[in-house]
Amino acid sequence: MSVIEHEPDLGAGGLRFAIVASRFNEAYVKRMADAAIEVLVRRGAAQGAIERFWVPGAFELPLAARWAAASGRFDAVLAFGAVIRGETEHFRLVADASSNGLLRVSLDTGVPVLNGVLAVHDAAQAEARTGGALGNRGAEVALAAVQMARLKREAGA
Repeated sequence: MSVIEHEPDLGAGGLRFAIVASRFNEAYVKRMADAAIEVLVRRGAAQGAIERFWVPGAFELPLAARWAAASGRFDAVLAFGAVIRGETEHFRLVADASSNGLLRVSLDTGVPVLNGVLAVHDAAQAEARTGGALGNRGAEVALAAVQMARLKREAGA
């Protein structure tokens, strides 16, 4: 049996990206967003092809992502936030709402929306995932955004 394989390259040239970032826990979020920008530029994103939009918190990410996706100006939207557990389960509610909202935006608009929202138990876990021992989630999200934007073009969507 013959199968046509689609494995998009990781070149960001000719693509446009929106980065939506939460101000809450900004130090961690900025590390992820900066790592994503670095990866996109290294992969060939042109000057002016990346725009960053700041929102108050992770709960606001889906709406801002929807505005960016619906604008028709971007091939992919990368959303970054950091929700750290406190004394209550509120962090889980915010993280779940953000995650579900971002998925909905992607499915409703057809624009790849990548979820870079960390839901962690403490600052040490956030440190480890934003440039520490476990790498930087922002770089991973950027690579996924390029792949999805390329795949969308190849699929003719």
